[in-house]
Amino acid sequence: MMKYLQNIGRSLMLPVAVLPAAAILMGLGYWMDPSGWGEANVVAAFLIKAGESIVSGQSMSILFAVGVAFGMSKDKDGSAALSGLVAYLVITTLLSTGSVSLLQGVEEGSVNAAFGSIENQFVGIISGIIASVMYNRFSHVKLPDALAFFSGKRLVPIMTAVASLVISAILFFVWPFIYSGLVNFGKAIIDLDAVGAGLYGFFNRLLIPTGLHHALNSVFWFDVAGINDIANFWSGEGEKGLTGMYQAGFFPVMMFGLPAAALAMYHTAKTKKKKTAASLLMAAAFASFFTGVTEPLEFSFMFLAPALYVVHAALTGLSLAVAAMFDWTAGFGFSAGFVDFVLSSRLPLANMPYMLLVQGVVVAVIYYVLFRFLIVKFNLKTPGREDDTEEGIVTSSTSADDDISVMAKEIYAGLGGDQNVITVDNCVTRLRLDVEDIDAVDQQRIKNTGVPGIKVVGKNSIQVIIGTQVQFVADEIKKIRAK
Repeated sequence: MMKYLQNIGRSLMLPVAVLPAAAILMGLGYWMDPSGWGEANVVAAFLIKAGESIVSGQSMSILFAVGVAFGMSKDKDGSAALSGLVAYLVITTLLSTGSVSLLQGVEEGSVNAAFGSIENQFVGIISGIIASVMYNRFSHVKLPDALAFFSGKRLVPIMTAVASLVISAILFFVWPFIYSGLVNFGKAIIDLDAVGAGLYGFFNRLLIPTGLHHALNSVFWFDVAGINDIANFWSGEGEKGLTGMYQAGFFPVMMFGLPAAALAMYHTAKTKKKKTAASLLMAAAFASFFTGVTEPLEFSFMFLAPALYVVHAALTGLSLAVAAMFDWTAGFGFSAGFVDFVLSSRLPLANMPYMLLVQGVVVAVIYYVLFRFLIVKFNLKTPGREDDTEEGIVTSSTSADDDISVMAKEIYAGLGGDQNVITVDNCVTRLRLDVEDIDAVDQQRIKNTGVPGIKVVGKNSIQVIIGTQVQFVADEIKKIRAK
């Protein structure tokens, strides 16, 4: 079950990767006309509307349906993505307010409000899952000659539509309860104001190792429980100083706190290991600051010093609570890095965003002092502090000038090659692999390539944290497998 949920989280990365495009378009548009929202500048209006076409509730729901269906299908085929759209259209049409009023024989005004919000990302994800299951089950089914035209992949959309009818019948009774539960959960957090934002930030980081943080994010960032923090912030549909509170506090941590933690780990590394530690930590720190991609840095100490990671999660929660307490807001389309900060700082709902930079300086000092103290006090085995008998996670057999293909070949060999590797996939920063025998994996050989970390997630599943170059490494490994 855990693996399946992680696969859903991985699949969500495909549609989420579209958000930076919307962020750039809308950010540039609002930068040109921050007060008129495009009324005074036709170019700004063009850019803002183009961005809104991506982040609107229905558009994102469709992206989720298509992306999850494609990502969860066994061989990433386009017919699975098309089926995801079919499932979404069937469910949202059957459960629209107009259809439900007809089925119940009542006026539209008397229909449960839950059906007025059926076009949401939650239903998009469900649609994608339905389509992927149908694809994996029926994409290779052969029908009798008279129906041969509908065999294989052509059968998938048909079976998806049938399955969607069944799911729609279930949701007809269940969706009002699900919707009420999600809304009540969101309202409970909202009612806690700054404390709620802090709790969200804390659990967001704690769930990173499992990959299940995406499920939590969907409640607050998207239109699952009526919060829709990201889309509302970028579209200007919200309350200034409130909308964006589940995003703003990440900026001080990702732009300042984690890079400061990396500096503390570098300064506390053993002298003879500082150079190799620097190659990992400084590159990961820059990625965190500039793009908001934190996993390479977090995984560098997450398993070496888990107590330190809990401290990081607590500090993240504190940062979100402080930003929310003072109504400092900024938003992101992808993650809380420098690029998104610049693009969002002049949006209509951005409220004193530059105070987040001031907060960031304070957060950086706290991270540096606390990390350095805890590392030295408890002799934590952060990068560069491994025992001399250990080769360590940052000891690399490849230089900075080595080609990615060399790293891919070494990682693949460490995994056990063709005899052991079953499947190869990737998300934004991690290789996700299934192997025949987890004990046949040479983890130290993989670590020696300089990867930030390795995570065994099941008896036959393993993840290798690469960083933002993961797609290229995955492509190289797939080329090796194809030979």
